Amino acid sequence: MNARSRSNVVVTGRSDGPVVLLAHGFGCDQNLWRLVVPELAERFRVVLFDHIGAGKSEVASWSPERYASLDAYAEDVLDICAELDLRDVTLVGHSVSAMIAVLAVNRSPERFAKLVMLTPSPRYIDDGDYRGGFSRADIEELLESLESNYLGWSAVMAPVIMDNPGRPELGDELKDSFCRMDPEIARVFARATFLSDNRDDLAKVEVPTLVIQTARDAIAPQEVGRFVHTRIPASELVTLDATGHCPQLSAPEATAEAITAFVSTP
Repeated sequence: MNARSRSNVVVTGRSDGPVVLLAHGFGCDQNLWRLVVPELAERFRVVLFDHIGAGKSEVASWSPERYASLDAYAEDVLDICAELDLRDVTLVGHSVSAMIAVLAVNRSPERFAKLVMLTPSPRYIDDGDYRGGFSRADIEELLESLESNYLGWSAVMAPVIMDNPGRPELGDELKDSFCRMDPEIARVFARATFLSDNRDDLAKVEVPTLVIQTARDAIAPQEVGRFVHTRIPASELVTLDATGHCPQLSAPEATAEAITAFVSTP
């Protein structure tokens, strides 16, 4: 099966516009971009896809051995770019896909014009002077909870990740997205996500980069966004007037505007 079918690739927007490739985060699928796509599609050729094991991807292509690290997800992104012959791409990665995007850009920089990292974290676990927001014990407890009762974990964690208590429907949507994922796939992806350390990969990024964070994020605190910004030489940092880890849902207009302004700047 080709990459387009395997990853449920959808292309929309202006066929003659700059390419914007949207990569979703853990437990999600391309549907979570739906509120920012209309604005982006007015000016850009927008390419969406589902990571293998998520959404309407070809689940039979998933294996625990291949997808035990983020490298395989980066290879999938490059396969999509090659099959569609995408060039001068702005790759937008949300959450863990921000690091998947870093790996893809570093592996084939000739494909990419720009990089957008939405609420990124190169390492979730604190390490010496580095503050990722979690202790190792925190992460081990999180993974143990996820592995023992994935549906219960989803119900508890989704509102925390979304962090918009006045809009409970957003947390419900994220919970439902989590619950659609096969628990075994979620377990492997969660370990690849929360135990990864991509700090050394940041300095290798050579394309102009936009780091987008929110004013309050329980998963990727502001100091993490500042760390990413300082480590990527050609980067700028934008803090949205929003809360939570998924501003494409909680603040779609501001998120789309930040991406549009960055892509449109020569």
